[in-house]
Amino acid sequence: MHPLLNAHGCPAARLICRNRSATRIFGKECSKHRAILIPPSWEGDNSEYSLEAAAKYPDLFAVMGRIPIDKPEGRVMVETWKDQPGMLGVRLTFHHAWDQDWIKNGVADWFWPAAERLNIPVMMNAPTVLPEVAQVAARHPNLRIIIDHMGRLRGMKDETLRLDKTIALAKYPNVHVKLTLISECTSAEYPYKNIQPEVRKLIDAFSPRRSFWGTDLSVMLSRSTCTYGQAVTLFTEEIGYSKEDQEWIMGRGLAACLPWPVK
Repeated sequence: MHPLLNAHGCPAARLICRNRSATRIFGKECSKHRAILIPPSWEGDNSEYSLEAAAKYPDLFAVMGRIPIDKPEGRVMVETWKDQPGMLGVRLTFHHAWDQDWIKNGVADWFWPAAERLNIPVMMNAPTVLPEVAQVAARHPNLRIIIDHMGRLRGMKDETLRLDKTIALAKYPNVHVKLTLISECTSAEYPYKNIQPEVRKLIDAFSPRRSFWGTDLSVMLSRSTCTYGQAVTLFTEEIGYSKEDQEWIMGRGLAACLPWPVK
């Protein structure tokens, strides 16, 4: 069985580094898991803490860091981005008032061909600009794109959870999706049966090989009653995919995409 790989571990590394043990935070089984660290947007374009965690625990953590695509120095930084130990790619946000237009007004235009040329995978939180993401995916077919949080607009919940705009991106083979913040999408108790059909619809559109499990743990724990264990068993016991499909969803697919092979 491929070890579990959490596609969105932000910013749990702080807790783990300070406590020196993953088992103190998540339990014994989590000591076998790996996580991609996503520096939070409220810290700005700073990946230092996450890189410190990856250096301290290289078998446990790797980083998708933030780069200032709106500043001249970003064009210089991208050329050696993956030379940083533990850095696998870039994570961008297009969901704030100050950055959501960057994908429309030309600010980000330089970045897509550079990332494609340098083989840098890109995670992005872009729920309001998914049609523009589709245009990027079409123009840059060798650019690996991973959509955060199922592409869900904040506030979508229960019967208003509709992921059709994200599903429309499944036709692009270079686009993938993170299955994060699921517990925030429902007022039902675990295992969130009222939204399982919509989540399955999304996974079936992209296929388990392009659908990546994750938690965004700090948000999950602060906004819901979901435990880390439940975030795992929702996919390994409840949603109903085969063992092979579970392996792809729970880590093998993301490890192959980034790539971050198990040593």
